[in-house]
Amino acid sequence: MTVHSSLQPSIDAWAHSAEAISELVAPLSEGEWSGRSGLPGWSVRDVVSHIIGAECEALGDPRPIHNLPADLMHITSEKARYVEVQVDTRRHHTAPEMTADLEYTLIRRRRQLRGEKRALEAKMRGAFGSEMTLAELTHYRAFDIWVHEQDIRRALGRPGNIDSPGAHLVRDELLVRLPKVVAEDAAARPGSIVVVDVTGPVEFMRTVRVGEDGRGSIDGSVSLGPTVTLTTDWETYLWLATGRLRAAAVADRVKTEGDPQLAEAVLRHFTVTD
Repeated sequence: MTVHSSLQPSIDAWAHSAEAISELVAPLSEGEWSGRSGLPGWSVRDVVSHIIGAECEALGDPRPIHNLPADLMHITSEKARYVEVQVDTRRHHTAPEMTADLEYTLIRRRRQLRGEKRALEAKMRGAFGSEMTLAELTHYRAFDIWVHEQDIRRALGRPGNIDSPGAHLVRDELLVRLPKVVAEDAAARPGSIVVVDVTGPVEFMRTVRVGEDGRGSIDGSVSLGPTVTLTTDWETYLWLATGRLRAAAVADRVKTEGDPQLAEAVLRHFTVTD
């Protein structure tokens, strides 16, 4: 167990997803590894390759020296290019190579997390090559691995763990980012109130209020007469907020009430992940 008790929830959530992913991919055939993941340009193998690469970087391993092919049409930003290097280096690995690489990497990460003694504020290489503190990176890896566990499950038709520790960690992080969606990205006017009502295994209701200064805040109180109410289920909320789906694709699963222009603007900017 880490000496930092504040990291333990993130470590526990990460470990739960890591074990689940290992169990999911261990019996896969070569054809299943090559199946589409739903993420642009990525197969199931590519999602697992990204997980391996991200955990290797969290371990402090040097990045591969690798030139990407010029014909990867899904690479549209420098962040995507950064991530793709770890993926493309494993693109032709066999199923046994992938499972061995994954297991070895996760074993190393478990040991690192169990013995972690660096200061919470210690700086290290984080997501997309940015600098993060130990606390930020540990939280981010728990967030990222659970979302990708769900990508793998969706690709394989193996739903599960939708209300696991990782799910609650991801919910909380997505909600932290919701006030910016409403107040800044959707440009809601001061005084606007947007209620998000989510049903399912991870059920919650949150109210975003835009103050006179134009800044958004969020709380769990009930609001009478909100400007907009959005009602959906947890999985739909997750896929919208993480950019896996656009609102037009799930219009039948998102109920809107109130100002239609603001509702449309909020949904248009609902994705909060890179």
